[in-house]
Amino acid sequence: MLDNKKQMAVVFMLLSAVAVSLLTVGCGRKSEAAADRMENVEAKAMLQGIWADEISESIVFKIEGDTIFYPDRTSRPARFVIIGDTLVMGEAQVKYPIVKHTAHLFSFKNPNGDVVRLVKSSAPNDTIAFVHDSPEPMTVSPQKLKTDTVVVYGGERYHCYIAVNPTTYKVVRTSYNNDGVKVENVYYDNIIHVSVYHGTRQLYSRDFNKQMYSRLVPETFLRRAVLGHMEFGKVDARGFHFNSTICIPDGDSCYLLDTQITFDGEMSMELIEY
Repeated sequence: MLDNKKQMAVVFMLLSAVAVSLLTVGCGRKSEAAADRMENVEAKAMLQGIWADEISESIVFKIEGDTIFYPDRTSRPARFVIIGDTLVMGEAQVKYPIVKHTAHLFSFKNPNGDVVRLVKSSAPNDTIAFVHDSPEPMTVSPQKLKTDTVVVYGGERYHCYIAVNPTTYKVVRTSYNNDGVKVENVYYDNIIHVSVYHGTRQLYSRDFNKQMYSRLVPETFLRRAVLGHMEFGKVDARGFHFNSTICIPDGDSCYLLDTQITFDGEMSMELIEY
């Protein structure tokens, strides 16, 4: 009976040791995982300053605190963190694996897989590129902000008036600079006023914004686009046709639409091409 008790005690001790070992391993793994999610404060401190391309010596960005600033006046600053050996930037959490990081050299992979090599700048004049506090939004407008067109149809004279009015509504366009770093540029959207007169009688008058075309243009595109311009196209039995464009700023993606106004002052829209 005593031998059985001794054997049970030994088994209990062995099981306890195994349990402790497994618990220790589990805690160690949790600690390692938590460490991987913690911000690398030391690496962030080493990044403070102005960084330039190693080959061209052109300024790429300045890091101050937890924010990346760009030298041009149209790109918005971006927040960043360094988690482990990865730079994570912006609300979209774009990740840039760090290849090498010293006090004067910072190299990382951009989303295309290319290695970007930057060196810390010590030139006093480089600070001039960052004197602005916030980005200046750009306007996207045609060369002529106002057009006045007289057309004749059925022996009658009609007067079409168009005025492009920049607003303070901001549109953000996301792109990548020459180093493959994500940047956000800010643009002002437009409101466009259209009036049609038959002699002194007003047939139609209205302000147009891009949301009025939401039935024809996807919302995901509208959020990133501006109402670029409207111009008189033609007049026929259906009425007056105005060519409207909704485009991504400084890009090739556009929707071309036909905004139609009848002789009775009714308005309709059709998609011409994308």
